[in-house]
Amino acid sequence: MAHGMNVAELAAFLVREFPEVAGDFAVVSSGDELVMRLKVGPQHLRPGGTVSGPSMFALADVAMYLAILARIGPVALAVTTNISMDFLRKPQAGRDLIGTARLLKLGRVLAVGDVLIRAEGADEVVARAGLTYSMPPAR
Repeated sequence: MAHGMNVAELAAFLVREFPEVAGDFAVVSSGDELVMRLKVGPQHLRPGGTVSGPSMFALADVAMYLAILARIGPVALAVTTNISMDFLRKPQAGRDLIGTARLLKLGRVLAVGDVLIRAEGADEVVARAGLTYSMPPAR
C-alpha cells in the first residue's frame, strides 16, 4: 500500500502533473481534512465580479483529488466519477476561496467525500460539493 503525501509533496505533485492550473491553487493544510485555496484572479470571475461556477467546481475537484492522494500517495488513475454541487450564495468579491475537503469513505473501489467552499475570512459556506472517485486497482 502506498504512503500518503504531506502538504509539500502535494504541492509539488500539483506543479509536476498539472502545471497549467497549479498556479491557481495552494494547499493550505492536510490532516483529517485537506484545506485548499483558490487564488482568485480575473480568469475566475464572471460578469458582476463574482467567482464563476466552473472555478468553484475546479476547487472542489482538485481539493478532493489531493485529499485522496494525501491518504494513498501519488497513485495514478484515481478519477472523478460523480460530482454534485450546490451553489448557496454569492462569494464576497475580492477574496480568495477556501475549500475544505473531507473524505467520508476511502474504499477499495470508491472514495466518497465532500468539499465546503467559503470566501477567505468568512464563515458562510458559498458552495457545497459531494464527490465520488473511482480508485485505481492494486494500491
